[in-house]
Amino acid sequence: MSVVTGVLGLFSGKPRNPVGEGGRMALADHFRELRARIMRVALYLVLGTVVALFFYDTLFQLILDPYNQARELLGQETQTQAVISGVGTPLLLQLKICAVAGVVATSPLWLYEIWAFIVPGLHSQEKRWTRLFAVVAGPLFIAGVAMGYYVLPKGIATLIGFTPDGLTQLTDFGDFYSFITRMLLVFGIAFEIPLFVVLLNLAGVVSGRALGRHRPWIIVGTFVFAAVATPSTDPFSMLMLAIPMLLLLLVSEVIARLIDRRRGRFAHEEWDDDTASPL
Repeated sequence: MSVVTGVLGLFSGKPRNPVGEGGRMALADHFRELRARIMRVALYLVLGTVVALFFYDTLFQLILDPYNQARELLGQETQTQAVISGVGTPLLLQLKICAVAGVVATSPLWLYEIWAFIVPGLHSQEKRWTRLFAVVAGPLFIAGVAMGYYVLPKGIATLIGFTPDGLTQLTDFGDFYSFITRMLLVFGIAFEIPLFVVLLNLAGVVSGRALGRHRPWIIVGTFVFAAVATPSTDPFSMLMLAIPMLLLLLVSEVIARLIDRRRGRFAHEEWDDDTASPL
């Protein structure tokens, strides 16, 4: 019974010392809470992975679909086949797929644990903006992943299309899985960049006026980033990433200017950029 109580105590972060104003706790209680939240996050991930094992066939087909669509785009011009090498590779691949699915499926739970650990140390104004970040970040990331999943077949077909005539292209599924997860992650993070721009503006690091001055460089940088990040050499994939990013960045500039105007930031400044200040 004492062993069970001890194990359950690892998941409990209840402070043993009085909690001060604003959620202030003793250092030992902070570490105890951190340990409990890490244990709960680990439990969520393990349970999510176990549940995902029951849906492995569906998850596997979801990952293989972009490759099959790429084969249809190639037609009979290029011969390609997905293969798995190694005795233990199928089991390892299954665990990797289910683990990633568990991370995604349980993201609201472990994000809440991170959020709940950070919140007591924030001021009321900071809490309000971080709540907004938590609400918007998820849909933006999902939208980026969906966009990446949509353009992947075209990118894969373009890359496989470089196979010389008379040769059969063998795609190692383990490498293909790593490739597709990296690309979807790039698209998801790319859609988060405008949100970080707004947060930097709220923190007073970046102003809407500065974003407007550097807009041409932002446009060029966005297209360069899209060209490097997309898996293929065709302009379609690059534009599918660059255009939504540009639109989101322009929206973030408008939001930053509205925030600056509401706060009265730069209202006292009437000097031209090239005019020396009297100070």
